[in-house]
Amino acid sequence: ICLSFFLSLIRRTDNCYRSFGFFFLVIPISFKVQIIGRGRPHCTSVADHSRPAHRLARLFAVSKMENMFSTSGEKETDEKLLQPFTYIMQVPGKQIRAKLAHAFNYWLKIPSDKLAVIGDIVQMLHNSSLLTDDIQDNSVLRRGIPVAHSIYGVASTINAANYMSFVALERTLSLGHPMATTVYTEQVLELHRGQGMEIYWRDNYTCPTEEEYKKMTIRKTGGLFMLAIRLMQLFSDNTNDFNKLTGILGLYFQIRDDYCNLCLQEYSENKSYCEDLTEGKFSFPIIHAIHTHPEDKQVIHILRQRTRNVDVKKYCVKLLDNFGSFEHTRKVLTQLDADARSEVENLGGNPLMIKILDGLRTWSYNFDENTNN
Repeated sequence: ICLSFFLSLIRRTDNCYRSFGFFFLVIPISFKVQIIGRGRPHCTSVADHSRPAHRLARLFAVSKMENMFSTSGEKETDEKLLQPFTYIMQVPGKQIRAKLAHAFNYWLKIPSDKLAVIGDIVQMLHNSSLLTDDIQDNSVLRRGIPVAHSIYGVASTINAANYMSFVALERTLSLGHPMATTVYTEQVLELHRGQGMEIYWRDNYTCPTEEEYKKMTIRKTGGLFMLAIRLMQLFSDNTNDFNKLTGILGLYFQIRDDYCNLCLQEYSENKSYCEDLTEGKFSFPIIHAIHTHPEDKQVIHILRQRTRNVDVKKYCVKLLDNFGSFEHTRKVLTQLDADARSEVENLGGNPLMIKILDGLRTWSYNFDENTNN
């Protein structure tokens, strides 16, 4: 109720928006979750203290819904059509894409108005993809609240997600660059290729190799990163190749997310506990376990059940731990962190990017503490 009240204030005046922008950005970046089992690190959301939070919020994080409406349509119609989208925006995510765009602008130095539009485009696509992801994955919760389609229905949620992707295209046209729509089309295609392959593997019970997984992840998770960077580069004199860094970051974010999802401790009544197992998803630790222990079919059978049974999920997590899958994942994350820092240095250094990488290291803290005791 309080959150809805504050959101209503934000919509009314810019002054209220400035006053409470920092408040909304702090909520998602301040929470911390615990992990089951000894030696499994806690995973926290990423906070970037390198810049006043309200300035990032003004650019990207808590964009007023008026900025999300179509410029060619009617506001009253958009308010009705976009209710599922408005609903999911009431609880902002970690805003990592906004922080990354800001960090890349340390190198690219594009005008703030172009940066703001590109930020809106990425946020529109990201949040619309979450709406469809939750339907495709039969998810129950998103950011701690019921998924949008459980409130507004599947049909309206799909329409809102599709509608918003075209509003994002409309906003891309407004950038006024002849290559902008080409970049948009190419990266959205990559995003859907990655998402499609992940769904194909899940629904056909086909476990990919690590290399196939990495290719899919660079397309899916790295796709929006690349969209932002490529659009930004259209308005920059910096012609450096950022493909390698964005690929590393895409892998790092997704593998870190896979790791944290299976290491998150929640009470049995929390239906989102180890939700990747309920979705039947071939996440990075799962892939390692299946390929390194082909004689043991327990993990693949658990995935096929799409179970919500917490005891079964805990048993699967124990199997993954015994198979060395979490240890392997930690080694890969450590290497990706080192690779990202090395590439940042090769590109001339960037203190904002280093702060983001420092924030991502939260997955390792608890493990380091336990092993040093």
